[in-house]
Formats: sequence, structure tokens, C-alpha cells
Amino acid sequence: MSITINEEQCIGCGRCSEVCPGTLIEMTAQHKAAILYPRDCWGCASCLKECPVGAVRFFLGPDIGGRGAVMYTKRNGSITQWIITKPDGTQTVLETDSRAANKY
Repeated sequence: MSITINEEQCIGCGRCSEVCPGTLIEMTAQHKAAILYPRDCWGCASCLKECPVGAVRFFLGPDIGGRGAVMYTKRNGSITQWIITKPDGTQTVLETDSRAANKY
């Protein structure tokens, strides 16, 4: 599992760096997020959920059934869209509502 950070998309908010439990994401001198050792990523997706512009991408390799797909998130109020782009270019969008997160 690994993540990539699109430096052009990154707005330098630092949220991903703040939530990474492995302290793998650092802010560069240009105020952009960078991951130093992607192979050490635990795959928790915390950084993915915090990025407001979708600059953090999570590679869904064959080891977790992703067959090379890439996932990122977008937020619209309480709705988080999990966007999965498959190698053939097709996309699947899953939506979660944070208002319903603790309902049983």
C-alpha cells in the first residue's frame, strides 16, 4: 500500500501531515506535502480523508484487491465521496455521510 501526493494540487494546508500516525508526511520549504517513505505507509487513509482538494491519492494494489486502482476523496459538507479510478479509466464513487457515522 502506498500513497502519492500531487504537488501541483496540494494547497499546503498541512492537514495530512498532522493526522498521519506514522509521521510519514512532511511539509516542504515550498509549503507542499511530501511523503518520504511511501512503502512505510500503514494504509489508514487518514491523510486521504483530510485532504480538502484530493491531492493525496491511495494506490489500491492487488494485495488488497484493488488491481491497480487509485482512490482519493472529495467533501461536500457532511458528505465524503470516495472516488476510485480503475486502470481502464472507469470510476466508482462511494458516498458516506458523517452525520450518520455513529448511528446504530
